[in-house]
Amino acid sequence: MAEAVLPAPAPAPVVRPKVSRDDWAMRAFIGVIGLYLVVTLALPLYTMMSKSVRDHDGAFTGLANYIAYFSTPALTHSIWNSLQIATITTLITVTVGFTFAYALTRSCIPLKGLFQSITMIPILVPSLLPGIALVYLFGNQGLIKEALFGHSIYGPIGIVIAEVFFTLPHAIIILIASLSIADARLYEAAVALRASRPRIFFTVTLPGCRYGLISAAFVVFTLAITDFGAPKVIGGDFNVLATDVYKQVIGQQNFEMGAVVSVVLLIPAVLAFAVDRVVQRRQVALLSASAVALEPKPQRGFDTAMLGFCILVSIFLAGMLGVCQYAALVKFYPYDLSWGLWNYDFDVMDGGGWDSYWNSIRLAGWTAVIGTVVIFSGAWLVEKGRGFRAGRTLFQFLAMMPMAVPGLVLGLAYIFFFNHPDNPLGFLYHTMAILVISTIVHFYTVAHLTAVTALKQMDPEFESVSASLKAPFYKTFWRVTVPVCLPAILDIVIYLFVNAMTTVSAVVFLYGPDTTLASVAVLNMDDAGDIAPAAAMGMMIFYTAASVRLVHFFVAKFLQRRTQAWRRR
Repeated sequence: MAEAVLPAPAPAPVVRPKVSRDDWAMRAFIGVIGLYLVVTLALPLYTMMSKSVRDHDGAFTGLANYIAYFSTPALTHSIWNSLQIATITTLITVTVGFTFAYALTRSCIPLKGLFQSITMIPILVPSLLPGIALVYLFGNQGLIKEALFGHSIYGPIGIVIAEVFFTLPHAIIILIASLSIADARLYEAAVALRASRPRIFFTVTLPGCRYGLISAAFVVFTLAITDFGAPKVIGGDFNVLATDVYKQVIGQQNFEMGAVVSVVLLIPAVLAFAVDRVVQRRQVALLSASAVALEPKPQRGFDTAMLGFCILVSIFLAGMLGVCQYAALVKFYPYDLSWGLWNYDFDVMDGGGWDSYWNSIRLAGWTAVIGTVVIFSGAWLVEKGRGFRAGRTLFQFLAMMPMAVPGLVLGLAYIFFFNHPDNPLGFLYHTMAILVISTIVHFYTVAHLTAVTALKQMDPEFESVSASLKAPFYKTFWRVTVPVCLPAILDIVIYLFVNAMTTVSAVVFLYGPDTTLASVAVLNMDDAGDIAPAAAMGMMIFYTAASVRLVHFFVAKFLQRRTQAWRRR
């Protein structure tokens, strides 16, 4: 008897999780912060790019502006100059940074903490300051101008030295993190196989930190090719893309050509950022749960050589700062070398006076407070939100965009967008508000990644338990997430404050008569020939940033003892 054929079972219905009121609230907040990034980043960049294909009257011209740009040898030569400077700077900085990081992680030299602290000096000063120091060292009346053997410091030599000073700490931070992750068992196996030290270095050490080296190289390259401060002070007649943007906008009032140069400057920065992100995604974990931490062993000859190298690098970094302090105290170099505080009388100098310094304090304070709230909240919503995958992915893309946008490009985009007569937000132009907005956007990505890294360390069970107890999401955020992530939050605060104090490129197009900043005052005083007062203002920025970092250190220690006791269990 034939068997009966049973009908196929009906497919199970797709059960979609119910979207709670908290989920809707979190999605609304993601939308608000995402809208902020669209208005303050995406739309200005779009406006700038559209400006590059229009004439002065706003008529569409296609690629005519680009053709005119590439038909001007003086302008296109700047592309080669920028690539040349960035490449040489990258080679020198990564080599020096790797050796310095290698000394701190693989040798037994004393005073490692002091050496590492000295390497952070360039982060606390605007990129204009090393150019001023080089003028006093190697300028026409420099202290040791003979050391250049007749070559001029004004040009590629000076730019490269200043850029190495400016970019070195960024490379060292990345390379120390990369070299600190090493499994001692690999080295023990290599020694057991009687491999020589050079062979161990090239077959174990370098492959283990190759991603760190690549990442450091692209970070340094991007910083060098987009920096405006050092080429402006020490570049002389040697034009680069960043100074071309400034000259086209400020010098010639040719905003269309400035937009063209900005787009050209944007291309290598975006490519370097994209390659760096691809490399980081390919990086794999080097430490397993059974790994053994590598402890360096004393080697008299090697340790002595590494100590000497660290001393030389530290003298270079601290010496540049010392020269600026000397310049700030000397009355009238080289004719009157008496010391005093005459150069600190900023109110009689061009540049904005003491008001510019206090404006920078206000900018840094508002940026640190508002920026930390916006950035950490946005990172938390993206990382801990449920569902809404498309919206969270789009937000993550917007949060990563600022890293690839040079400060000058962002500032020029703000001119086109916020200064447009039809823009209802035009009232923000030349106010402190637009300076705060632009600074937060400019430094958004690094702070966002810091927050995301801290949030990833938290178990998702916190949110699950909170939801099961019917606790509102904002209570969980305030009572659990914020205390646990307090160290990262404090890092974001100090990162935003210091960068707001030292930034030049992102704000040089946006300040008004009443909102001049200290870093811009350094630029204006240098342009007016008041180099010593410019050095004095630069030192005020350094002392302020260093003091705030010191306060941050002690406050962080105190708060961590109060809120991070669980980490010591």
